[in-house]
Amino acid sequence: MYRAYFKIAFFALIFTAFATAQAQEHNGDYAFDDEIESDGGKVNTKEEIDSYIDHHLKDSHDFHLFSYSDDAGVRKHVGFSLPVIVWSSEGLKFFMSSKFHHDDDGKVLVKAGDATFTKLHSKIYELDSGATAINFDADHHPTNAHRVFDMSITKSVFGLILIGLLMLLVFGALAKQYKTKKIPTGFGRVLEPLVLYVRDEIARPNIGETKYRKFMGYLLTVFFLIWISNLLGLTPFGFNITGQIAVTVCLALFTFIIVQFSGNKDYWMHIFWMPGVPVLMKIALIPIELIGLLTKPFSLLVRLFANITAGHVVVMGLIALMITLKAQFGIVGSTGLSIFLTLFLSVIELLVAFLQAFIFTMLSALFIGMAVAEHDHHEHAGTEEDDIDEVRERFI
Repeated sequence: MYRAYFKIAFFALIFTAFATAQAQEHNGDYAFDDEIESDGGKVNTKEEIDSYIDHHLKDSHDFHLFSYSDDAGVRKHVGFSLPVIVWSSEGLKFFMSSKFHHDDDGKVLVKAGDATFTKLHSKIYELDSGATAINFDADHHPTNAHRVFDMSITKSVFGLILIGLLMLLVFGALAKQYKTKKIPTGFGRVLEPLVLYVRDEIARPNIGETKYRKFMGYLLTVFFLIWISNLLGLTPFGFNITGQIAVTVCLALFTFIIVQFSGNKDYWMHIFWMPGVPVLMKIALIPIELIGLLTKPFSLLVRLFANITAGHVVVMGLIALMITLKAQFGIVGSTGLSIFLTLFLSVIELLVAFLQAFIFTMLSALFIGMAVAEHDHHEHAGTEEDDIDEVRERFI
């Protein structure tokens, strides 16, 4: 609950600061936390709000928490930069993202050796040799610059590394406790029920008693990774890890690979030559089953991506009500309505954070269980009659 209050207050501060900022003149000087902007960073119109929400949803090369203008008109940016690592025509280049001065329109150029870079729509471009400014065609596509292979530590990458280290730390400590204690102590008592929940409610029912242990490592990893990522996305730091399509694609791809490499003879038989079905129907079902191989991981990645992204869009939209409804309800009324609705939705988002982790893990376990399940095919003539007799005996 306190996290939800903190989040609302933080984003309310951001929108209020942007909405009340005054336009200033740009003096050409810049440090990572000081800048004078021509528009003051105002977010007052629907287009500016949409642009701000879109920026929040995207991955970025730095942490930009909020901005404000001091009495001297100097624009202050609170945040910190991340390393930019790219492979260019001049080889591997490394510099800090603060050199872009928060510019995302291709106006600021960064020299790294003999190569020149700029950032456009959150993408790093390398300018052609001799170019002093980026040029655009009629469709606003750069004509004298090209994309580079970006290996930067972006905000989402930083979040994944942070979560990975955190999971390694806490679960490593839990594993050590099990070597000397039957019942864990400290934070291990919080983790143990969650581990048992994944084992008893997800892995065992869907994979089976004899085969679930082989896949517990993956299921626990993906469950806690998604859950912690979703919770981190509710903090004011602007993380949107599971709202990045590349992340959900990778998670779904891992599930797809595990399912295919774990599939037994019965699994592949039901795809390429389904038993108990006429030959012509078997041939017709083959392409349908092959498409099904791809739709399963596709549904995993789209469901997680769409739900998390939609939640962030709705929350940011409700926060923006303090600006869009200011004329109708006044500052106090629009702010109060925005905080009330955002608080209500933020509480629901806490449930959604767990629910999306559960659904992804449960469906992954279900697909794995379908691949490793042993099927008993009754193909002798008396099977149907025997089953009928058995039902009659149980009924009587």
